[in-house]
Amino acid sequence: MTPDALAVSDRASWAAAAEQKLSITVYYEDTDAGGVVYYANYLRFLERARTEWLRGLGFVQSTLLQQTGLAFAVRDLAVEFLRPARLDDRLTVTAAVADHGRAQVVFAQRIERGSELLLRARVRVVCLDLARGKPAAMPPALYEILRNRA
Repeated sequence: MTPDALAVSDRASWAAAAEQKLSITVYYEDTDAGGVVYYANYLRFLERARTEWLRGLGFVQSTLLQQTGLAFAVRDLAVEFLRPARLDDRLTVTAAVADHGRAQVVFAQRIERGSELLLRARVRVVCLDLARGKPAAMPPALYEILRNRA
């Protein structure tokens, strides 16, 4: 079952799962001249996994922005690049909630090729009221899911 197919009552258990996984193939556009993934593109992969985590809870970022004026932005991150990914690699990108507050979520993330760990990251994402340009409490439904997770 895909996250999009989950009933609202099931979303909390989906969020409580240890981690969410996204499969990505490395394309030519992701690499440098040597066929190695360019370092900034790893951040794009991490972003996709967090976006799919949020979508799986029923929160589409474009809809959230239109309806509430809220958006999520990376405030800080720490990344360990352990091994390179290469052209045509199949990667698994994980996202797990490590901590959260009313206006922020901290994710523990990894990128793996099979059982080989390529990258480890800790990413703090804040909820912003874009009209004011300031942090804001995340939507109550999302906060409740996070607060009630096992």
